[in-house]
Amino acid sequence: MSKEKHTHQDDSFENVESALSKTEHFIEENQNRLSMIALAIIIIVAGYWGIKKFYFMPLEQEAQKTIFYAQQYFEKDSFNLALNGDGQNAGFLEIIEDYGSTTAGNLAVYYAGVSNLHLGNYNEAVDFLKGFSTSEEMIAATAAGALGDAYAELGQNDDAIAQYKDAASYDNTLTAPTYLMKLGAMYEAKADYKAAVEAYKTIKDDYATSAEARQVDKYLTRAELQLK
Repeated sequence: MSKEKHTHQDDSFENVESALSKTEHFIEENQNRLSMIALAIIIIVAGYWGIKKFYFMPLEQEAQKTIFYAQQYFEKDSFNLALNGDGQNAGFLEIIEDYGSTTAGNLAVYYAGVSNLHLGNYNEAVDFLKGFSTSEEMIAATAAGALGDAYAELGQNDDAIAQYKDAASYDNTLTAPTYLMKLGAMYEAKADYKAAVEAYKTIKDDYATSAEARQVDKYLTRAELQLK
């Protein structure tokens, strides 16, 4: 081993020892502070799990029980009772207020939006549906479609088109053809027949077994004739 290489290794060891010495010195000088930081981290983690177990989990269970009755009214198309409750059981509006931080409370926002849509309260429907988000694709698609319906009723065609496109982007055979059909109709209303033809063709090509595909030819032909 050359003298130069040996010297280089000695310098490296000295640097490591120096760094370790500085670290030990820092720990000794700041032992109390580091202990407090470690204790604070433990308290925060323990507090998080404690709050989750003893507050949020029971709150979620309570919200799931509470929303059941409102959902039953919704399924029966009793949208006013679903929204406002029946005097004994809470409606979606009260559930949003009391359980807004829960999954059930978030779902109540969706139900409130759709209920208002059915009741003709289109501005309220927009407000609720714009504030709703979910990772469940089926619900996300229907929420976007419902928001499109509300915009269409308000005469806000561009916003309706954007929402129908969003709803149709979820590749679901149960919902996509429905919103593609509405998208085509909205394009026709704007005299954008090329875009309407594209929407109708997508139903015909990609969702050939859907109920919409069985009747789309007449709409497709009508839009194509406008292009000539």
